[in-house]
Amino acid sequence: MVTRLILALCLLLGMLAAQAEDFALTDMQGKVHKLSDYRGKWVLVNFWATWCPSCLHELPELEALHEAHKNKDLVVIGIVTNYANRGVVEAFLKTQPLGYPVVLGDSKIIASIGPLKVLPTSYLYAPNGRLVARQEDEVTKASIEAYIKHKKFE
Repeated sequence: MVTRLILALCLLLGMLAAQAEDFALTDMQGKVHKLSDYRGKWVLVNFWATWCPSCLHELPELEALHEAHKNKDLVVIGIVTNYANRGVVEAFLKTQPLGYPVVLGDSKIIASIGPLKVLPTSYLYAPNGRLVARQEDEVTKASIEAYIKHKKFE
């Protein structure tokens, strides 16, 4: 009985540590973005690719979300994946500039955020730094705003 209690306590502590784990992402301009730097704000981390039709359809929604909330209550960070090289991403961003930070993703970065099965995939962190939602497929400005409006976090 005591062994089970200790095991359950260890598992619970491990889960809490995983939820509170910080990440550090370096964007294409060399700026580091840590989850802990954004305490008090919602953080939307979005995985996408330049060749993904659903991702490209979603980008204007993410840009609108960013513009509506920048410097206030929400941060968008885009992580581009499955790209041939940095030049391909830079060329894409010249044709479709984004106002929010873009990170060149790799397997280490993906592992630091969470599983990535499909593109696009978004992870939403509450102002207290806790992961509260994961969405495979497209999100919209309205869906994110509706979600955060009805959630109350410290």
